[in-house]
Amino acid sequence: MSNIQAFILGIIQGLTEFLPISSTGHLFLGRHLFGLDEAGLFLDTMLHVGTLLAVLVVYKDDLIHIIRNPFGKLTKIMFIGTIPAVFAGFLFKDFFDSISKSGSTIGWEFLATGCILWWAESAKRHGHKKLEEIRYSDALVIGTFQAAAIFPALSRSGLTIAAGLLRKLDRETAAYFSFLLSIPAILGGIILQGKDLFTGQAENISFMSLLIGTIASALFGYFAIVGMINFLKKKSLKIFAYYVWFLGLGIITLQTIGIF
Repeated sequence: MSNIQAFILGIIQGLTEFLPISSTGHLFLGRHLFGLDEAGLFLDTMLHVGTLLAVLVVYKDDLIHIIRNPFGKLTKIMFIGTIPAVFAGFLFKDFFDSISKSGSTIGWEFLATGCILWWAESAKRHGHKKLEEIRYSDALVIGTFQAAAIFPALSRSGLTIAAGLLRKLDRETAAYFSFLLSIPAILGGIILQGKDLFTGQAENISFMSLLIGTIASALFGYFAIVGMINFLKKKSLKIFAYYVWFLGLGIITLQTIGIF
């Protein structure tokens, strides 16, 4: 893998982790384009380290608050919101790993992501809840949507933001809580994939390529978080629905004719 390829994949991971368009699905497409499928999980792990660094920087004040108040409400809603994904990860990891490797369903999953984004925007529920007003039931519903995003091309950020809107969080808070909830999700994914650090999957990836990819992921992840929170204050998720619908239909068409 060249340094340029690593840089591009880092940009893809950084942006799509926090835009509602599926980072896993886009990384699969990027690796496939570059012929790097065999390095998938190890490379994904290092790129996720980059996005974890980005979200830790943005949410440093909240994390300090959690450390100082380990039994406070913010800690509790994050814990409750993480439980469904933990169960899904441990119970169905092998099944979803096989789906991720084949990529056979990602076109349909992109289409499903678009439908969920459109549904959330079309529900016309006027959200008003701020972060401190999130109820435990809200956190559980949002966490359940996050667990569903274990499918490779169902967007984690897209589903959790949509769930937040459906639970009447205001638009900025829906994005903010979605990204806050990504911290344990990304960290858990890194831990589950950490075993690949000690396998042969790393043999064809240089340290410099990994470093470049990780830094790119962190930088563009930071810009994506800040930009998405500001975007959602006034703009609609439907523009992202159009994008993933177009992408999903394109992938399904290429799979049908045997090109992809």
